[in-house]
Amino acid sequence: MFIHAEVILLVIAVAFFLPKAMKLSTELSMFVAALAGAAAHSVMLRVTGSPHNPVSILPIRHIVEGAFTYFDVCLIFLTATFFMALLRESGGVAFIVRKIVSTFHKRRTICLLLLTFVLLLPGALTGSGATTVLTVGALVGAVLSAMGVDETKRAAIIFLGAAMSAAAPPINLWAMMAAAGANMPYVGFGKPLLVLSVAGALFSVFWLAGRGEGQVDLDKALANLPEVQEGQSWFRVTFPFALLLALVLAGRIWPFSMPVLGLPLLFMIASFAVVLLSPKRLHVWSVACATVHNLTTLVGIMVVVGILIQIMALSGARGLISLAVVTLPLGVLFATLFIILPLSEGLVQYAVAPLIGVPLIMLFNMRGLDPIIALSAMAVIWPLGDCLPPTAVVGRATVMELGYTGRYFQDFVKACLVPMAFIAMLGTLFLIFSTRLSFLGG
Repeated sequence: MFIHAEVILLVIAVAFFLPKAMKLSTELSMFVAALAGAAAHSVMLRVTGSPHNPVSILPIRHIVEGAFTYFDVCLIFLTATFFMALLRESGGVAFIVRKIVSTFHKRRTICLLLLTFVLLLPGALTGSGATTVLTVGALVGAVLSAMGVDETKRAAIIFLGAAMSAAAPPINLWAMMAAAGANMPYVGFGKPLLVLSVAGALFSVFWLAGRGEGQVDLDKALANLPEVQEGQSWFRVTFPFALLLALVLAGRIWPFSMPVLGLPLLFMIASFAVVLLSPKRLHVWSVACATVHNLTTLVGIMVVVGILIQIMALSGARGLISLAVVTLPLGVLFATLFIILPLSEGLVQYAVAPLIGVPLIMLFNMRGLDPIIALSAMAVIWPLGDCLPPTAVVGRATVMELGYTGRYFQDFVKACLVPMAFIAMLGTLFLIFSTRLSFLGG
C-alpha cells in the first residue's frame, strides 16, 4: 500500500510540474495532476489484481464530489467580493480614503493607522488578498505616494496589507479549508486571527512607511484619488456594513429565533443596501459580470483543489502525506514551518491547507497543543507565500495594479522580507505557546 501511494504521489507531482513548465495555469496543472493520479490509481489496481473493485480510468463521481467540496466557500467570496465591488463603484471606498486624508493629512501616524484598516477590510470580508489589491490598492498607493513613500515600499505595503487582510477574520480560507478537512468547526478563530493579522499589518506599514517625515501632500493626494459622487455620505457608506454586522450578531444573540441566513445571503442583502443607498445609478449586472470574471482564477483553484484532494484521498496519497507529517518531531516542525508554509503556498496555493494543514492540526492536537491557535498561526503565515513563484497571484496583482517598474525579486520581494520575517516569527511563537494562548480561542 505504501508503494502504491508513493507511485501515485510521484505521478501527481510529475503531472503537475510538466504543465507548469509548459506555462499552463496553476488550476489547469492541478486538474491534469488529479486526472493523472486517478488514471494511475486505476491502472495499478488492475495490474496488481486488487480484490477491491477497481475504479474507472476517469472516476466521474469522485471528480464531481471533489469539485463541490468548497462550493460554500466559493459562494462566500463571490458574494463578498460583489459587495465590495458595488461599494467601490458607488464611490464609497474613495469617499472613506478621501475623508481620512483630508482629516488627518497633518498627522502621519494616524493616517497610516487608518489606511492599514482600509487595507484589511476587503480581504477580511472576502478571504482574498487579490480583492484588496484590486479594490483599494491603487487608492492607498496614491496616498502613500503623497506621503513621500517610494515606489518599492508602496508595492510592499500593498502586498503585505493584502496578505494580512486575507488572513484576517471573519473569512480566512486556509483556516476554513483545513478545519473542514479535520472535521473541526470554524469557531473560535476570530480573536487569534485578528491579533496576528492586525499586528502583522501594522508592523509592515510602520516599518516601511512610518519612519518618513513631513505631512501628507494633500493637494497631490486628492488629485490622484477618484472624485466622489455628490451626495455621498458616511451614512450611505457605513449602513451596509452596520446591516451586515447586525444580521451576523442577530444569529448569534438569538440563535433559536433568527433563521440561519448564511454568509452568501447576508452579503447579498448588504449589496442590495449599497445599491439602494448609492448616490448614483449602479450598473449591477456589469459589476456582477466583472466580479465573476476577476474571480474566475480563484474559483477555478478552489474547484480543482477539491478534485485533487478527493483523488489523493481515493488513492492513498493523501494518507501518505499525513503519515509523513505526523511522524515528524515537533522541534523540526517549529524550526522549519515558517519556511515550508510560504513556499508551499507559492507552489500550490490554497491546496496546502487540506494537504498539509489537516495532518498538522491532528499532530498538534495529539501533542497537546491548542488546535485553534495553531491553525490560526499557520493561516497567517501561509498568505506570505502569495508573492512567491510559481503562482505569486497577489504579488503579480500588486505590481500590475500599481504599475510597478522596479525589479520583482531584487527590489519588491526584498522589501517585504523583514515584515514577512516578523509575521512568520510571531506565528511560530503562537504555535509554540498555543496552549498558554488558548484563551484567545474562547
